[in-house]
Amino acid sequence: MTLATIEIDQTGFAPQRRARAQVRHTAALAQVITSLALALSIAVAMTAVSIGIARADALAAAAEDPTARVAAAVLLALVLVAIGGLTALLSQAEANSGE
Repeated sequence: MTLATIEIDQTGFAPQRRARAQVRHTAALAQVITSLALALSIAVAMTAVSIGIARADALAAAAEDPTARVAAAVLLALVLVAIGGLTALLSQAEANSGE
């Protein structure tokens, strides 16, 4: 075995490229699953809250007012957008720190 035949492309302590790609793929899959679980739990919570509101007599007057419905829908949309934006920012920050 001479010096010319020794392959030195796999030296060092850094993981191989294939292992790093697999770790990224696994992390991305976990993030997708977590995001879907979060969306599902938000939908369940919204359903439970809407059922509770429907049973409440104190909010019966607000339920008949169309502007109250629009305001509630806008508030809910803003909450969902904020959650999505926060998720995107955290995912981007994590992706940038990994490079």
